Amino acid sequence: MTIPKRFAAALFACTSIGLAACVGTPGPVGNLAVPEPAKPVLLPAYLGTWYEYGRYEAPFQKGCEGVTAEYSLRETSGDSKIRVVNSCYKDGLDGEFDQSTGKAKIVEGTGGAKLKVSFFGPFYGDYWVLDRGEPDEDGQYPWSIVGEPSGRYLWMLTREPRPSAERRAALEARVRELGYDWELVRLTQQPEP
Repeated sequence: MTIPKRFAAALFACTSIGLAACVGTPGPVGNLAVPEPAKPVLLPAYLGTWYEYGRYEAPFQKGCEGVTAEYSLRETSGDSKIRVVNSCYKDGLDGEFDQSTGKAKIVEGTGGAKLKVSFFGPFYGDYWVLDRGEPDEDGQYPWSIVGEPSGRYLWMLTREPRPSAERRAALEARVRELGYDWELVRLTQQPEP
């Protein structure tokens, strides 16, 4: 999930106070009944680099390609908060590089599957890991599907920039099973390996 610098502060302030219109018109609701996360999430298996496979287009992410998200523990934090660095290229893979840094915290009692993310404290937005793959040989989740309660936002993340045909088909099937409208999905361009 990439949020360019110029929109990051406004987005999460708006998300937190329910005024999403202040960062542009939000997209349509693609899921009228967003489910609770399917599995717990262990933080060490979620940390690291993710590549965005696809998303619901959002005003704050319009035109972003080559999208990545890097999750790590905040070095200066004794409270297990997470550092989030979102990156993208504006309007194409040869476009301007944009990056924003934020923080996240796990919501207690959610098995680690619900987080609050902020790029402009003290305002936090919802980030729900709706489903994820089983840990691979490196102990990392190979894919995740992320949403939030309104059903307007959706992200599909993988550990590889260009997932296999089998993984792409599995992600589409799971997104549909979770109740999302696949017609609203925008696939993200990623650079050649």
